Amino acid sequence: MAKKNNFENIVDFFFELGTLRKVIRAHQQALFGNDASDNIASHTFRVCFIGYFLAQIEKADAFKVVMMCLVHDIPEIRTGDQNNIHKKYVKAFEDEVINDQLNGLPFSEFLKNLFFEYEERKTKEAKIAKDADILDEIFLLKEYSATGNKEAERWLKNHSHSKFLNTKTAKEIYKVIIKKNISDWWKTFATFNKRR
Repeated sequence: MAKKNNFENIVDFFFELGTLRKVIRAHQQALFGNDASDNIASHTFRVCFIGYFLAQIEKADAFKVVMMCLVHDIPEIRTGDQNNIHKKYVKAFEDEVINDQLNGLPFSEFLKNLFFEYEERKTKEAKIAKDADILDEIFLLKEYSATGNKEAERWLKNHSHSKFLNTKTAKEIYKVIIKKNISDWWKTFATFNKRR
């Protein structure tokens, strides 16, 4: 259990995490988007679930993958999300940020190690977590494309996203995303009949 004086640091960190809801994804600039629900918090939520399923199927440490998915973007609270245009001109010091964010917290070394392992992409779990991150972007492009965003449609058609995926499972999921309709998930149980 954390020492009493650590609770202030923990609470401050939790407040900081709450601001992830306000960090808009940078691809909105290139996609000409204006979707306030497309933020780092919502991205992280789905990435965690994708990571969990990938880890289970690939027989990896699912807890470790989900934890990597949770920490992979928290430096963006302080740096903002950076798209490929930004990355050409701006250097984000994420190593420094993650250290500053987690110093003084219990379990900080565990979380820092997960972040750095994710960044190095050498372990099976880190590669799976990155696959989850990429797959979420592909899901989002598919959703935007289906709702009429022509730029997202172009990205989806003209970019070979699968070449960035590491695992067989992620590559198979990618193929299914491309061919599925975004509303297929509810069509098997939706009804016009009132429940009695």
